[in-house]
Amino acid sequence: MTLQSSVAVAVRALSRNKLQTALTTIGMTIGVATVLTMIALGTGAEAAIEQQVRAAGMNLIIVTAGNYKPKTEDDSGGVVEPQAFSHQPSAISPEVVLAAFHPEDDPMEKHDHPTSRQRLGDAEAGLGSAATLTTADADAIRQIRGVQYVSEGVHQNVHIANGSQRWFTRLHGDDVELPEIRRSWTFPAGRFFTAREQSRRAQVAVLGAFVAEKLFGTANPVGRQVQLWNQPFDVVGVVGSGNWMVAPSAGDDQFDAVYVPFTTIQQLLNLSKLNDITITAASTGDVSRVAKAVTDLLRQRHRIGAAAPDDFTVTTQARQSLARGGLRPDVARAVVGNVGTLEKVTLEQLGRTLDRATRTMTALLASVAAVSLLVGGIGIMNVMLLSVTERTREIGIRRACGARAADVLRQFLAEAVTLSIVGGIAGIVIGMAASIVVSQMLRWASSISPMAIVVSFAVAAAIGVFFGYYPARQASRLDPIQSLRYE
Repeated sequence: MTLQSSVAVAVRALSRNKLQTALTTIGMTIGVATVLTMIALGTGAEAAIEQQVRAAGMNLIIVTAGNYKPKTEDDSGGVVEPQAFSHQPSAISPEVVLAAFHPEDDPMEKHDHPTSRQRLGDAEAGLGSAATLTTADADAIRQIRGVQYVSEGVHQNVHIANGSQRWFTRLHGDDVELPEIRRSWTFPAGRFFTAREQSRRAQVAVLGAFVAEKLFGTANPVGRQVQLWNQPFDVVGVVGSGNWMVAPSAGDDQFDAVYVPFTTIQQLLNLSKLNDITITAASTGDVSRVAKAVTDLLRQRHRIGAAAPDDFTVTTQARQSLARGGLRPDVARAVVGNVGTLEKVTLEQLGRTLDRATRTMTALLASVAAVSLLVGGIGIMNVMLLSVTERTREIGIRRACGARAADVLRQFLAEAVTLSIVGGIAGIVIGMAASIVVSQMLRWASSISPMAIVVSFAVAAAIGVFFGYYPARQASRLDPIQSLRYE
């Protein structure tokens, strides 16, 4: 008896008692739907927790060109490096400074922006103003073990205009991976620029929510044009905060800002260097190691001798927090000197806490899944045992007509698996719908992966085999003579 014929016989047998079959299938459906819904909500909750941790910058590393802090601002809002014009800044005369900042030095003279030397410094003018970070450095950093996302950055202050509406804001030339770094971002309108637009150096812009409100009010700016340096840029999206505790406001550097591909800025402003490179570590407990690996890599790439200082600055979230904390300089130096250990302890503890929470949630889901599926499996076994009793005479007739014990086993096993799979498919559909409804009604995060669907289907089939094998074996072991006499 072939598998196909066994399935056909199983379907005909199950259709004889539709109510019994339907009730058994419903039990399996409820079990699989419950499991899939709880897995979706549990996975979504874990992802939401991880997203909030990453959105807080716990895994953030920023590499900045230069290795000193003092800066002044020019009339256009760009950053001016004091050492950008001489190894001895104090000896610079006002006339030399004015000459160095003359807009005619820029080949794009129709733009109202400072010169490239003023924006990114002079690589030959001292470490403080060194502009040695390149896209090749960023590509090399992407190969470091433990690095998750990397975004090249070129930044300055600009005037952005929509007709007569003008606003002074921060311009961020970034990589397409930036939204993956800023996981708390949402897009109330449009999208972020694409990899294709970045490679083509397209003049597209994503407006921060605050800038969009200043330039367009309540209107949707997607599809409209804005002007940067008298050049038209197509607005493709608006970025806002997905965290209700962080509202867009003036000067917040995320939503009072405009984002364009860094390649576009490099082309328009005739640049080849970067202001910074933003990195995220795949693990929050691995930040210190990744930061050291980045430092070692860049020193090697920039051919910096063992005794020479860096021409870049690697900053982690812990260092930034300490720098803003208002500590006494001597205390800050002592703490920062041990910040690697501080990060390792704090982030590893956080990682272990999240791991324990994940294991607890997984154990809870496994317990619920076991109970739900156990109930469905027992229902299948009960129905199949009853079916064997009711069809004892039929089994005797089949055996008398030449059916082997293996054929009877295969037939009843096919019936059990059919019940289980039909219930499993229905449970998957209902579980997906339930997770979406619960997520929308209660504002809970949910996530259904293809793997979860495949596993649910496989488990449903396995339950049919497990709980259907005993009744099928009992049917195959019936004596044909006694079966024919059964009333």
